[in-house]
Amino acid sequence: MAKSETQFVCQACGATSMRWLGRCTGCHAWNSLVEERTPGDAKKARARSVPGKTRAVPIGDIAADTQARIETGIAELDRVLGGGLVPGGVVLLGGDPGVGKSTLLLQALAELSKKGIVTLYVSGEESAGQTATRARRLGATANELHVLAENDLDEVIAAISETKPQALVLDSVQTVRSSTLESAAGTVSQLREVASRIVEVCKREGVAAFLVGHVTKDGALAGPKVLEHLVDTVLAFEGERGQAFRSLRAQKNRFGSATEVGVFEMTSSGMAEVANPSALFLAERNAKASGSVICATCEGSRPMLVEVQALVSPFSHGSPRRTAVGIDGARLAMILAVLERKCGLALSGCDVFVSVAGGARIDEPAADLAVALALASSLRERAAPPNLVAFGEIGLSGEVRSVPRAKERIAEAEGMGFTRAVVPYAQSALDDTPKKARPRDKEATLALGVRTVEEALAILN
Repeated sequence: MAKSETQFVCQACGATSMRWLGRCTGCHAWNSLVEERTPGDAKKARARSVPGKTRAVPIGDIAADTQARIETGIAELDRVLGGGLVPGGVVLLGGDPGVGKSTLLLQALAELSKKGIVTLYVSGEESAGQTATRARRLGATANELHVLAENDLDEVIAAISETKPQALVLDSVQTVRSSTLESAAGTVSQLREVASRIVEVCKREGVAAFLVGHVTKDGALAGPKVLEHLVDTVLAFEGERGQAFRSLRAQKNRFGSATEVGVFEMTSSGMAEVANPSALFLAERNAKASGSVICATCEGSRPMLVEVQALVSPFSHGSPRRTAVGIDGARLAMILAVLERKCGLALSGCDVFVSVAGGARIDEPAADLAVALALASSLRERAAPPNLVAFGEIGLSGEVRSVPRAKERIAEAEGMGFTRAVVPYAQSALDDTPKKARPRDKEATLALGVRTVEEALAILN
């Protein structure tokens, strides 16, 4: 019988200790150390290797990997992946429960199987019958799509060897456990073992794989950081409760851009692609309302128009509230300070609420100018011009700084029928599209360059 050794593993960061501690010495989390047993002999055997098995060679002598990508048939997913699946590439997909991770991946396998590509869907949370019922609702009934309901890692690897799929989904990595470890599924040691062996098999066999990961209550991927380092791509599937649309963002991508975003809409027949997100986010806009300004944001290579709404009202008691939904709260505090100190707006005695309509989220500082205009519009109770968009970063001295991809933002605004754009002064002459190339029914967007926030607020007067 193999000897076993006991260690205490932090379930937050994966740090180990030979004795129990109330607080982890690695991440300083309280009561996060759990006792786990690992077979000592097996652990030592895995650590042994044969010296001289491989050798270093000049990089010029190594043939480049020119394998073609596999398009999933879902354009929004392919966009975020960088053009499709890479054979041997492993993707980690995380998201809140019920956001639609399993639905999206099952649809992707269904599209691949329609092309004659052998795929395997491993479910550790549902039975095979439950997965088949959902697949029929989504129209995923091709014979090339195989389903396996299993929690044992060895059985999963055996099924991969038998089926020889080109694409694999493991739903989810927290529910699969290795029999070589005595700890429960989902623990740090199990996640390390399961992920490393799946990645090893996929790299060796050239299988493009999706690993579905759980998230914590803070929205971060559950498990140790090594899980994200092992895979090639990390995707986050996001969506607000009560909102129909979902956004798919790349947080890490070894084979493409890590700033792309895909937009989907939850329907009764599964995830539907949103080809024009700007039209979706502006569908219910009230152009005559104060505190509403359209922002031209850019996610990766895709420009989008979203509505920034602000509400400024005198507070009745206690301290004034500062609430931000869809933008960074720290940047909102900075914008409020600049507006009060540099522009003379009395905001310190007011409750301030800022939201991006439709449940969208803006992570870039290019939204600063639109937020500032929305706050001024609400404070003065004066609606912004309905044909106006804005983008630009605000500095602490009140200057408006340039942002990337300004030309694409202006072109998106022009395509949606907006005729004026408040932009950084240095980027006010970037729209060089020939007049003959513009649609006859579209008026050219006039870029109004501003150097400071005060100049931008003057446009609202």
